[in-house]
Amino acid sequence: MTPKKIVVVQLPGTGRRGDVAKRYALELEALSSLAEIEEVVAENEEVFIKGAREAEALMPTWGMRISRNIISQLDKCLVIGLGSVGVDTVDVEAATGKGIVVTNVPDVFTEEVADHALMLILAAARRVKEQDLMVSQGQWFKGRPSLSRIPRLWGQTLGLISFGNVARAVARRAKPFGFQVIANDPYVSELKMTAEGVEPVSLKELLERSDYISMHPPLNEETYHMISTEAFKVMKNTAVIVNTGRGPTIDEAALIQALQEGRIAAAALDVLETEPPAPDNPLLKMSNVIITPHVASASTRMLPETRRRVGREIALVLRGRWPRSCVNPTVLPRVPLERWQPYPMERGPNR
Repeated sequence: MTPKKIVVVQLPGTGRRGDVAKRYALELEALSSLAEIEEVVAENEEVFIKGAREAEALMPTWGMRISRNIISQLDKCLVIGLGSVGVDTVDVEAATGKGIVVTNVPDVFTEEVADHALMLILAAARRVKEQDLMVSQGQWFKGRPSLSRIPRLWGQTLGLISFGNVARAVARRAKPFGFQVIANDPYVSELKMTAEGVEPVSLKELLERSDYISMHPPLNEETYHMISTEAFKVMKNTAVIVNTGRGPTIDEAALIQALQEGRIAAAALDVLETEPPAPDNPLLKMSNVIITPHVASASTRMLPETRRRVGREIALVLRGRWPRSCVNPTVLPRVPLERWQPYPMERGPNR
């Protein structure tokens, strides 16, 4: 069998010299008998299209966007494998129209992101950045009076915007701290929320009631700037907003204004609209804003397991099977792939 061609998309300056097989050994654990990997440094779309036109699979690296123009000129591509939860770097609608399966890794680093989200909630609640600044500036005795105005966590309300894997993991972590957890997600059933001990509410009610708001929606036309000026007007002026999801789901200019005017109390962010932020971004100078550099998913396990998972998803498609994590499932009945079934010993008894 002629090996299939997989193209790894590299941005200029990110390509690495040396043995491709060694660099992609983790992906090739599932792919070595099926395919060969080729790197294309995409100086522009035209260069990339020329190198990828005959590819049967794409593996975009971080920061590379697969546009409608690129997708329209992929002659043989069956699958685009993403090593992320978010899929905003690919024009999924165009891929669906072209009959290309798009896969992601929605559950590889759920626990890490949930840990990070709760860490930011706790750090913002106890005003860790402000306390650290007081100590470094010789204001030791100002710390206790500043926290004496902050309610304890027990009994506070945590609002989760979206209720996917990470939000559910955050809810489980938050409950032992005494949070009352509410959530809004129009695409998740109320029964799934109540099964987790979470109260389903409208978005407006969530904004009105929450003491802490944690953002978890994907980025798309519906969620872009979903939290903007009108939302901040509805929130409590003591509210804290946390974002470990997608930066542009919050209107950053509106957030800055809300913080400057005291409409909300604080923010803790792992993601921003523009990354890295400009040096003059006002958020960087605010003592009531904690920012981490888009690292919520990072751990020793995250990167190798993500790479293995990308390889396994692509391998399933190249073998003519449905992948486990398909972003655009409406494409599956239209392409010559068989629905994946576990082997008998994997099914277990009575299944």
